[in-house]
Amino acid sequence: MTTTDETLNGKVALVTGGSRGIGAATALRLAREGADVAVTYENGKEAAQDVVAAVEALGRRAVALRADSADPGEAAGAVDRTVRALGGLDVLVNNAGVGVLGPLEGLGLSDVDRVLAVNVRGVFLASQAAAGRMADGGRIITIGTCMTQRVPGPGGTLYAMSKSALVGLTKALARELGPRGITANLVHPGPIDTDMNPADGPYAAGQATMTALGRFGTAQEVAATVAHLAGAAYVTGAEFAVDGGHAA
Repeated sequence: MTTTDETLNGKVALVTGGSRGIGAATALRLAREGADVAVTYENGKEAAQDVVAAVEALGRRAVALRADSADPGEAAGAVDRTVRALGGLDVLVNNAGVGVLGPLEGLGLSDVDRVLAVNVRGVFLASQAAAGRMADGGRIITIGTCMTQRVPGPGGTLYAMSKSALVGLTKALARELGPRGITANLVHPGPIDTDMNPADGPYAAGQATMTALGRFGTAQEVAATVAHLAGAAYVTGAEFAVDGGHAA
């Protein structure tokens, strides 16, 4: 059982939704820390291959796997494919997620099913599969949202609900897997400058003013916290806000 913090040299990590944004930054940060990395993507094959090339340029092995986290078989299957491609799995980063925002009365059943399938069921199934393939001392790190701690306005009901489920999942995983030295933690990003929510977008100014620092964060700032947790042996069942004081 691991009892001290460790480097990631020789470790294997899987980052779901790792072709862009926080996922891509996380994959590169883990590679810089010494890990070989698998990333999943649904549609962005070229972007995922760019991430693979960047990881390989750092001297680490990498593979891009097409997987739809809404599909039960593919969500869990990405773990097995990572093990086959890279020889094992030490770190799972549940990053893939979808956000459907809008008035409560405008959300249809298909919206509910899709968001819960990706943000909750897919995370559960990937974590379940990872727990079965990891050696003792593994790491499960899930990306949540600042909206589990503070919902600043209307329109986020479905998204906030789905991400809030990850709090219970993470704490329960920590208890269940703790005897094996496997940790489970949750990272809550605030407004982060990505393609999906750019810092110069039409709603950016309002989001920035909701933070104590008055700015968007970067994907690299979130990735730094993920990398820390990937090497931390005595941190589990915890939530970490990387939100610029959004919840302050």
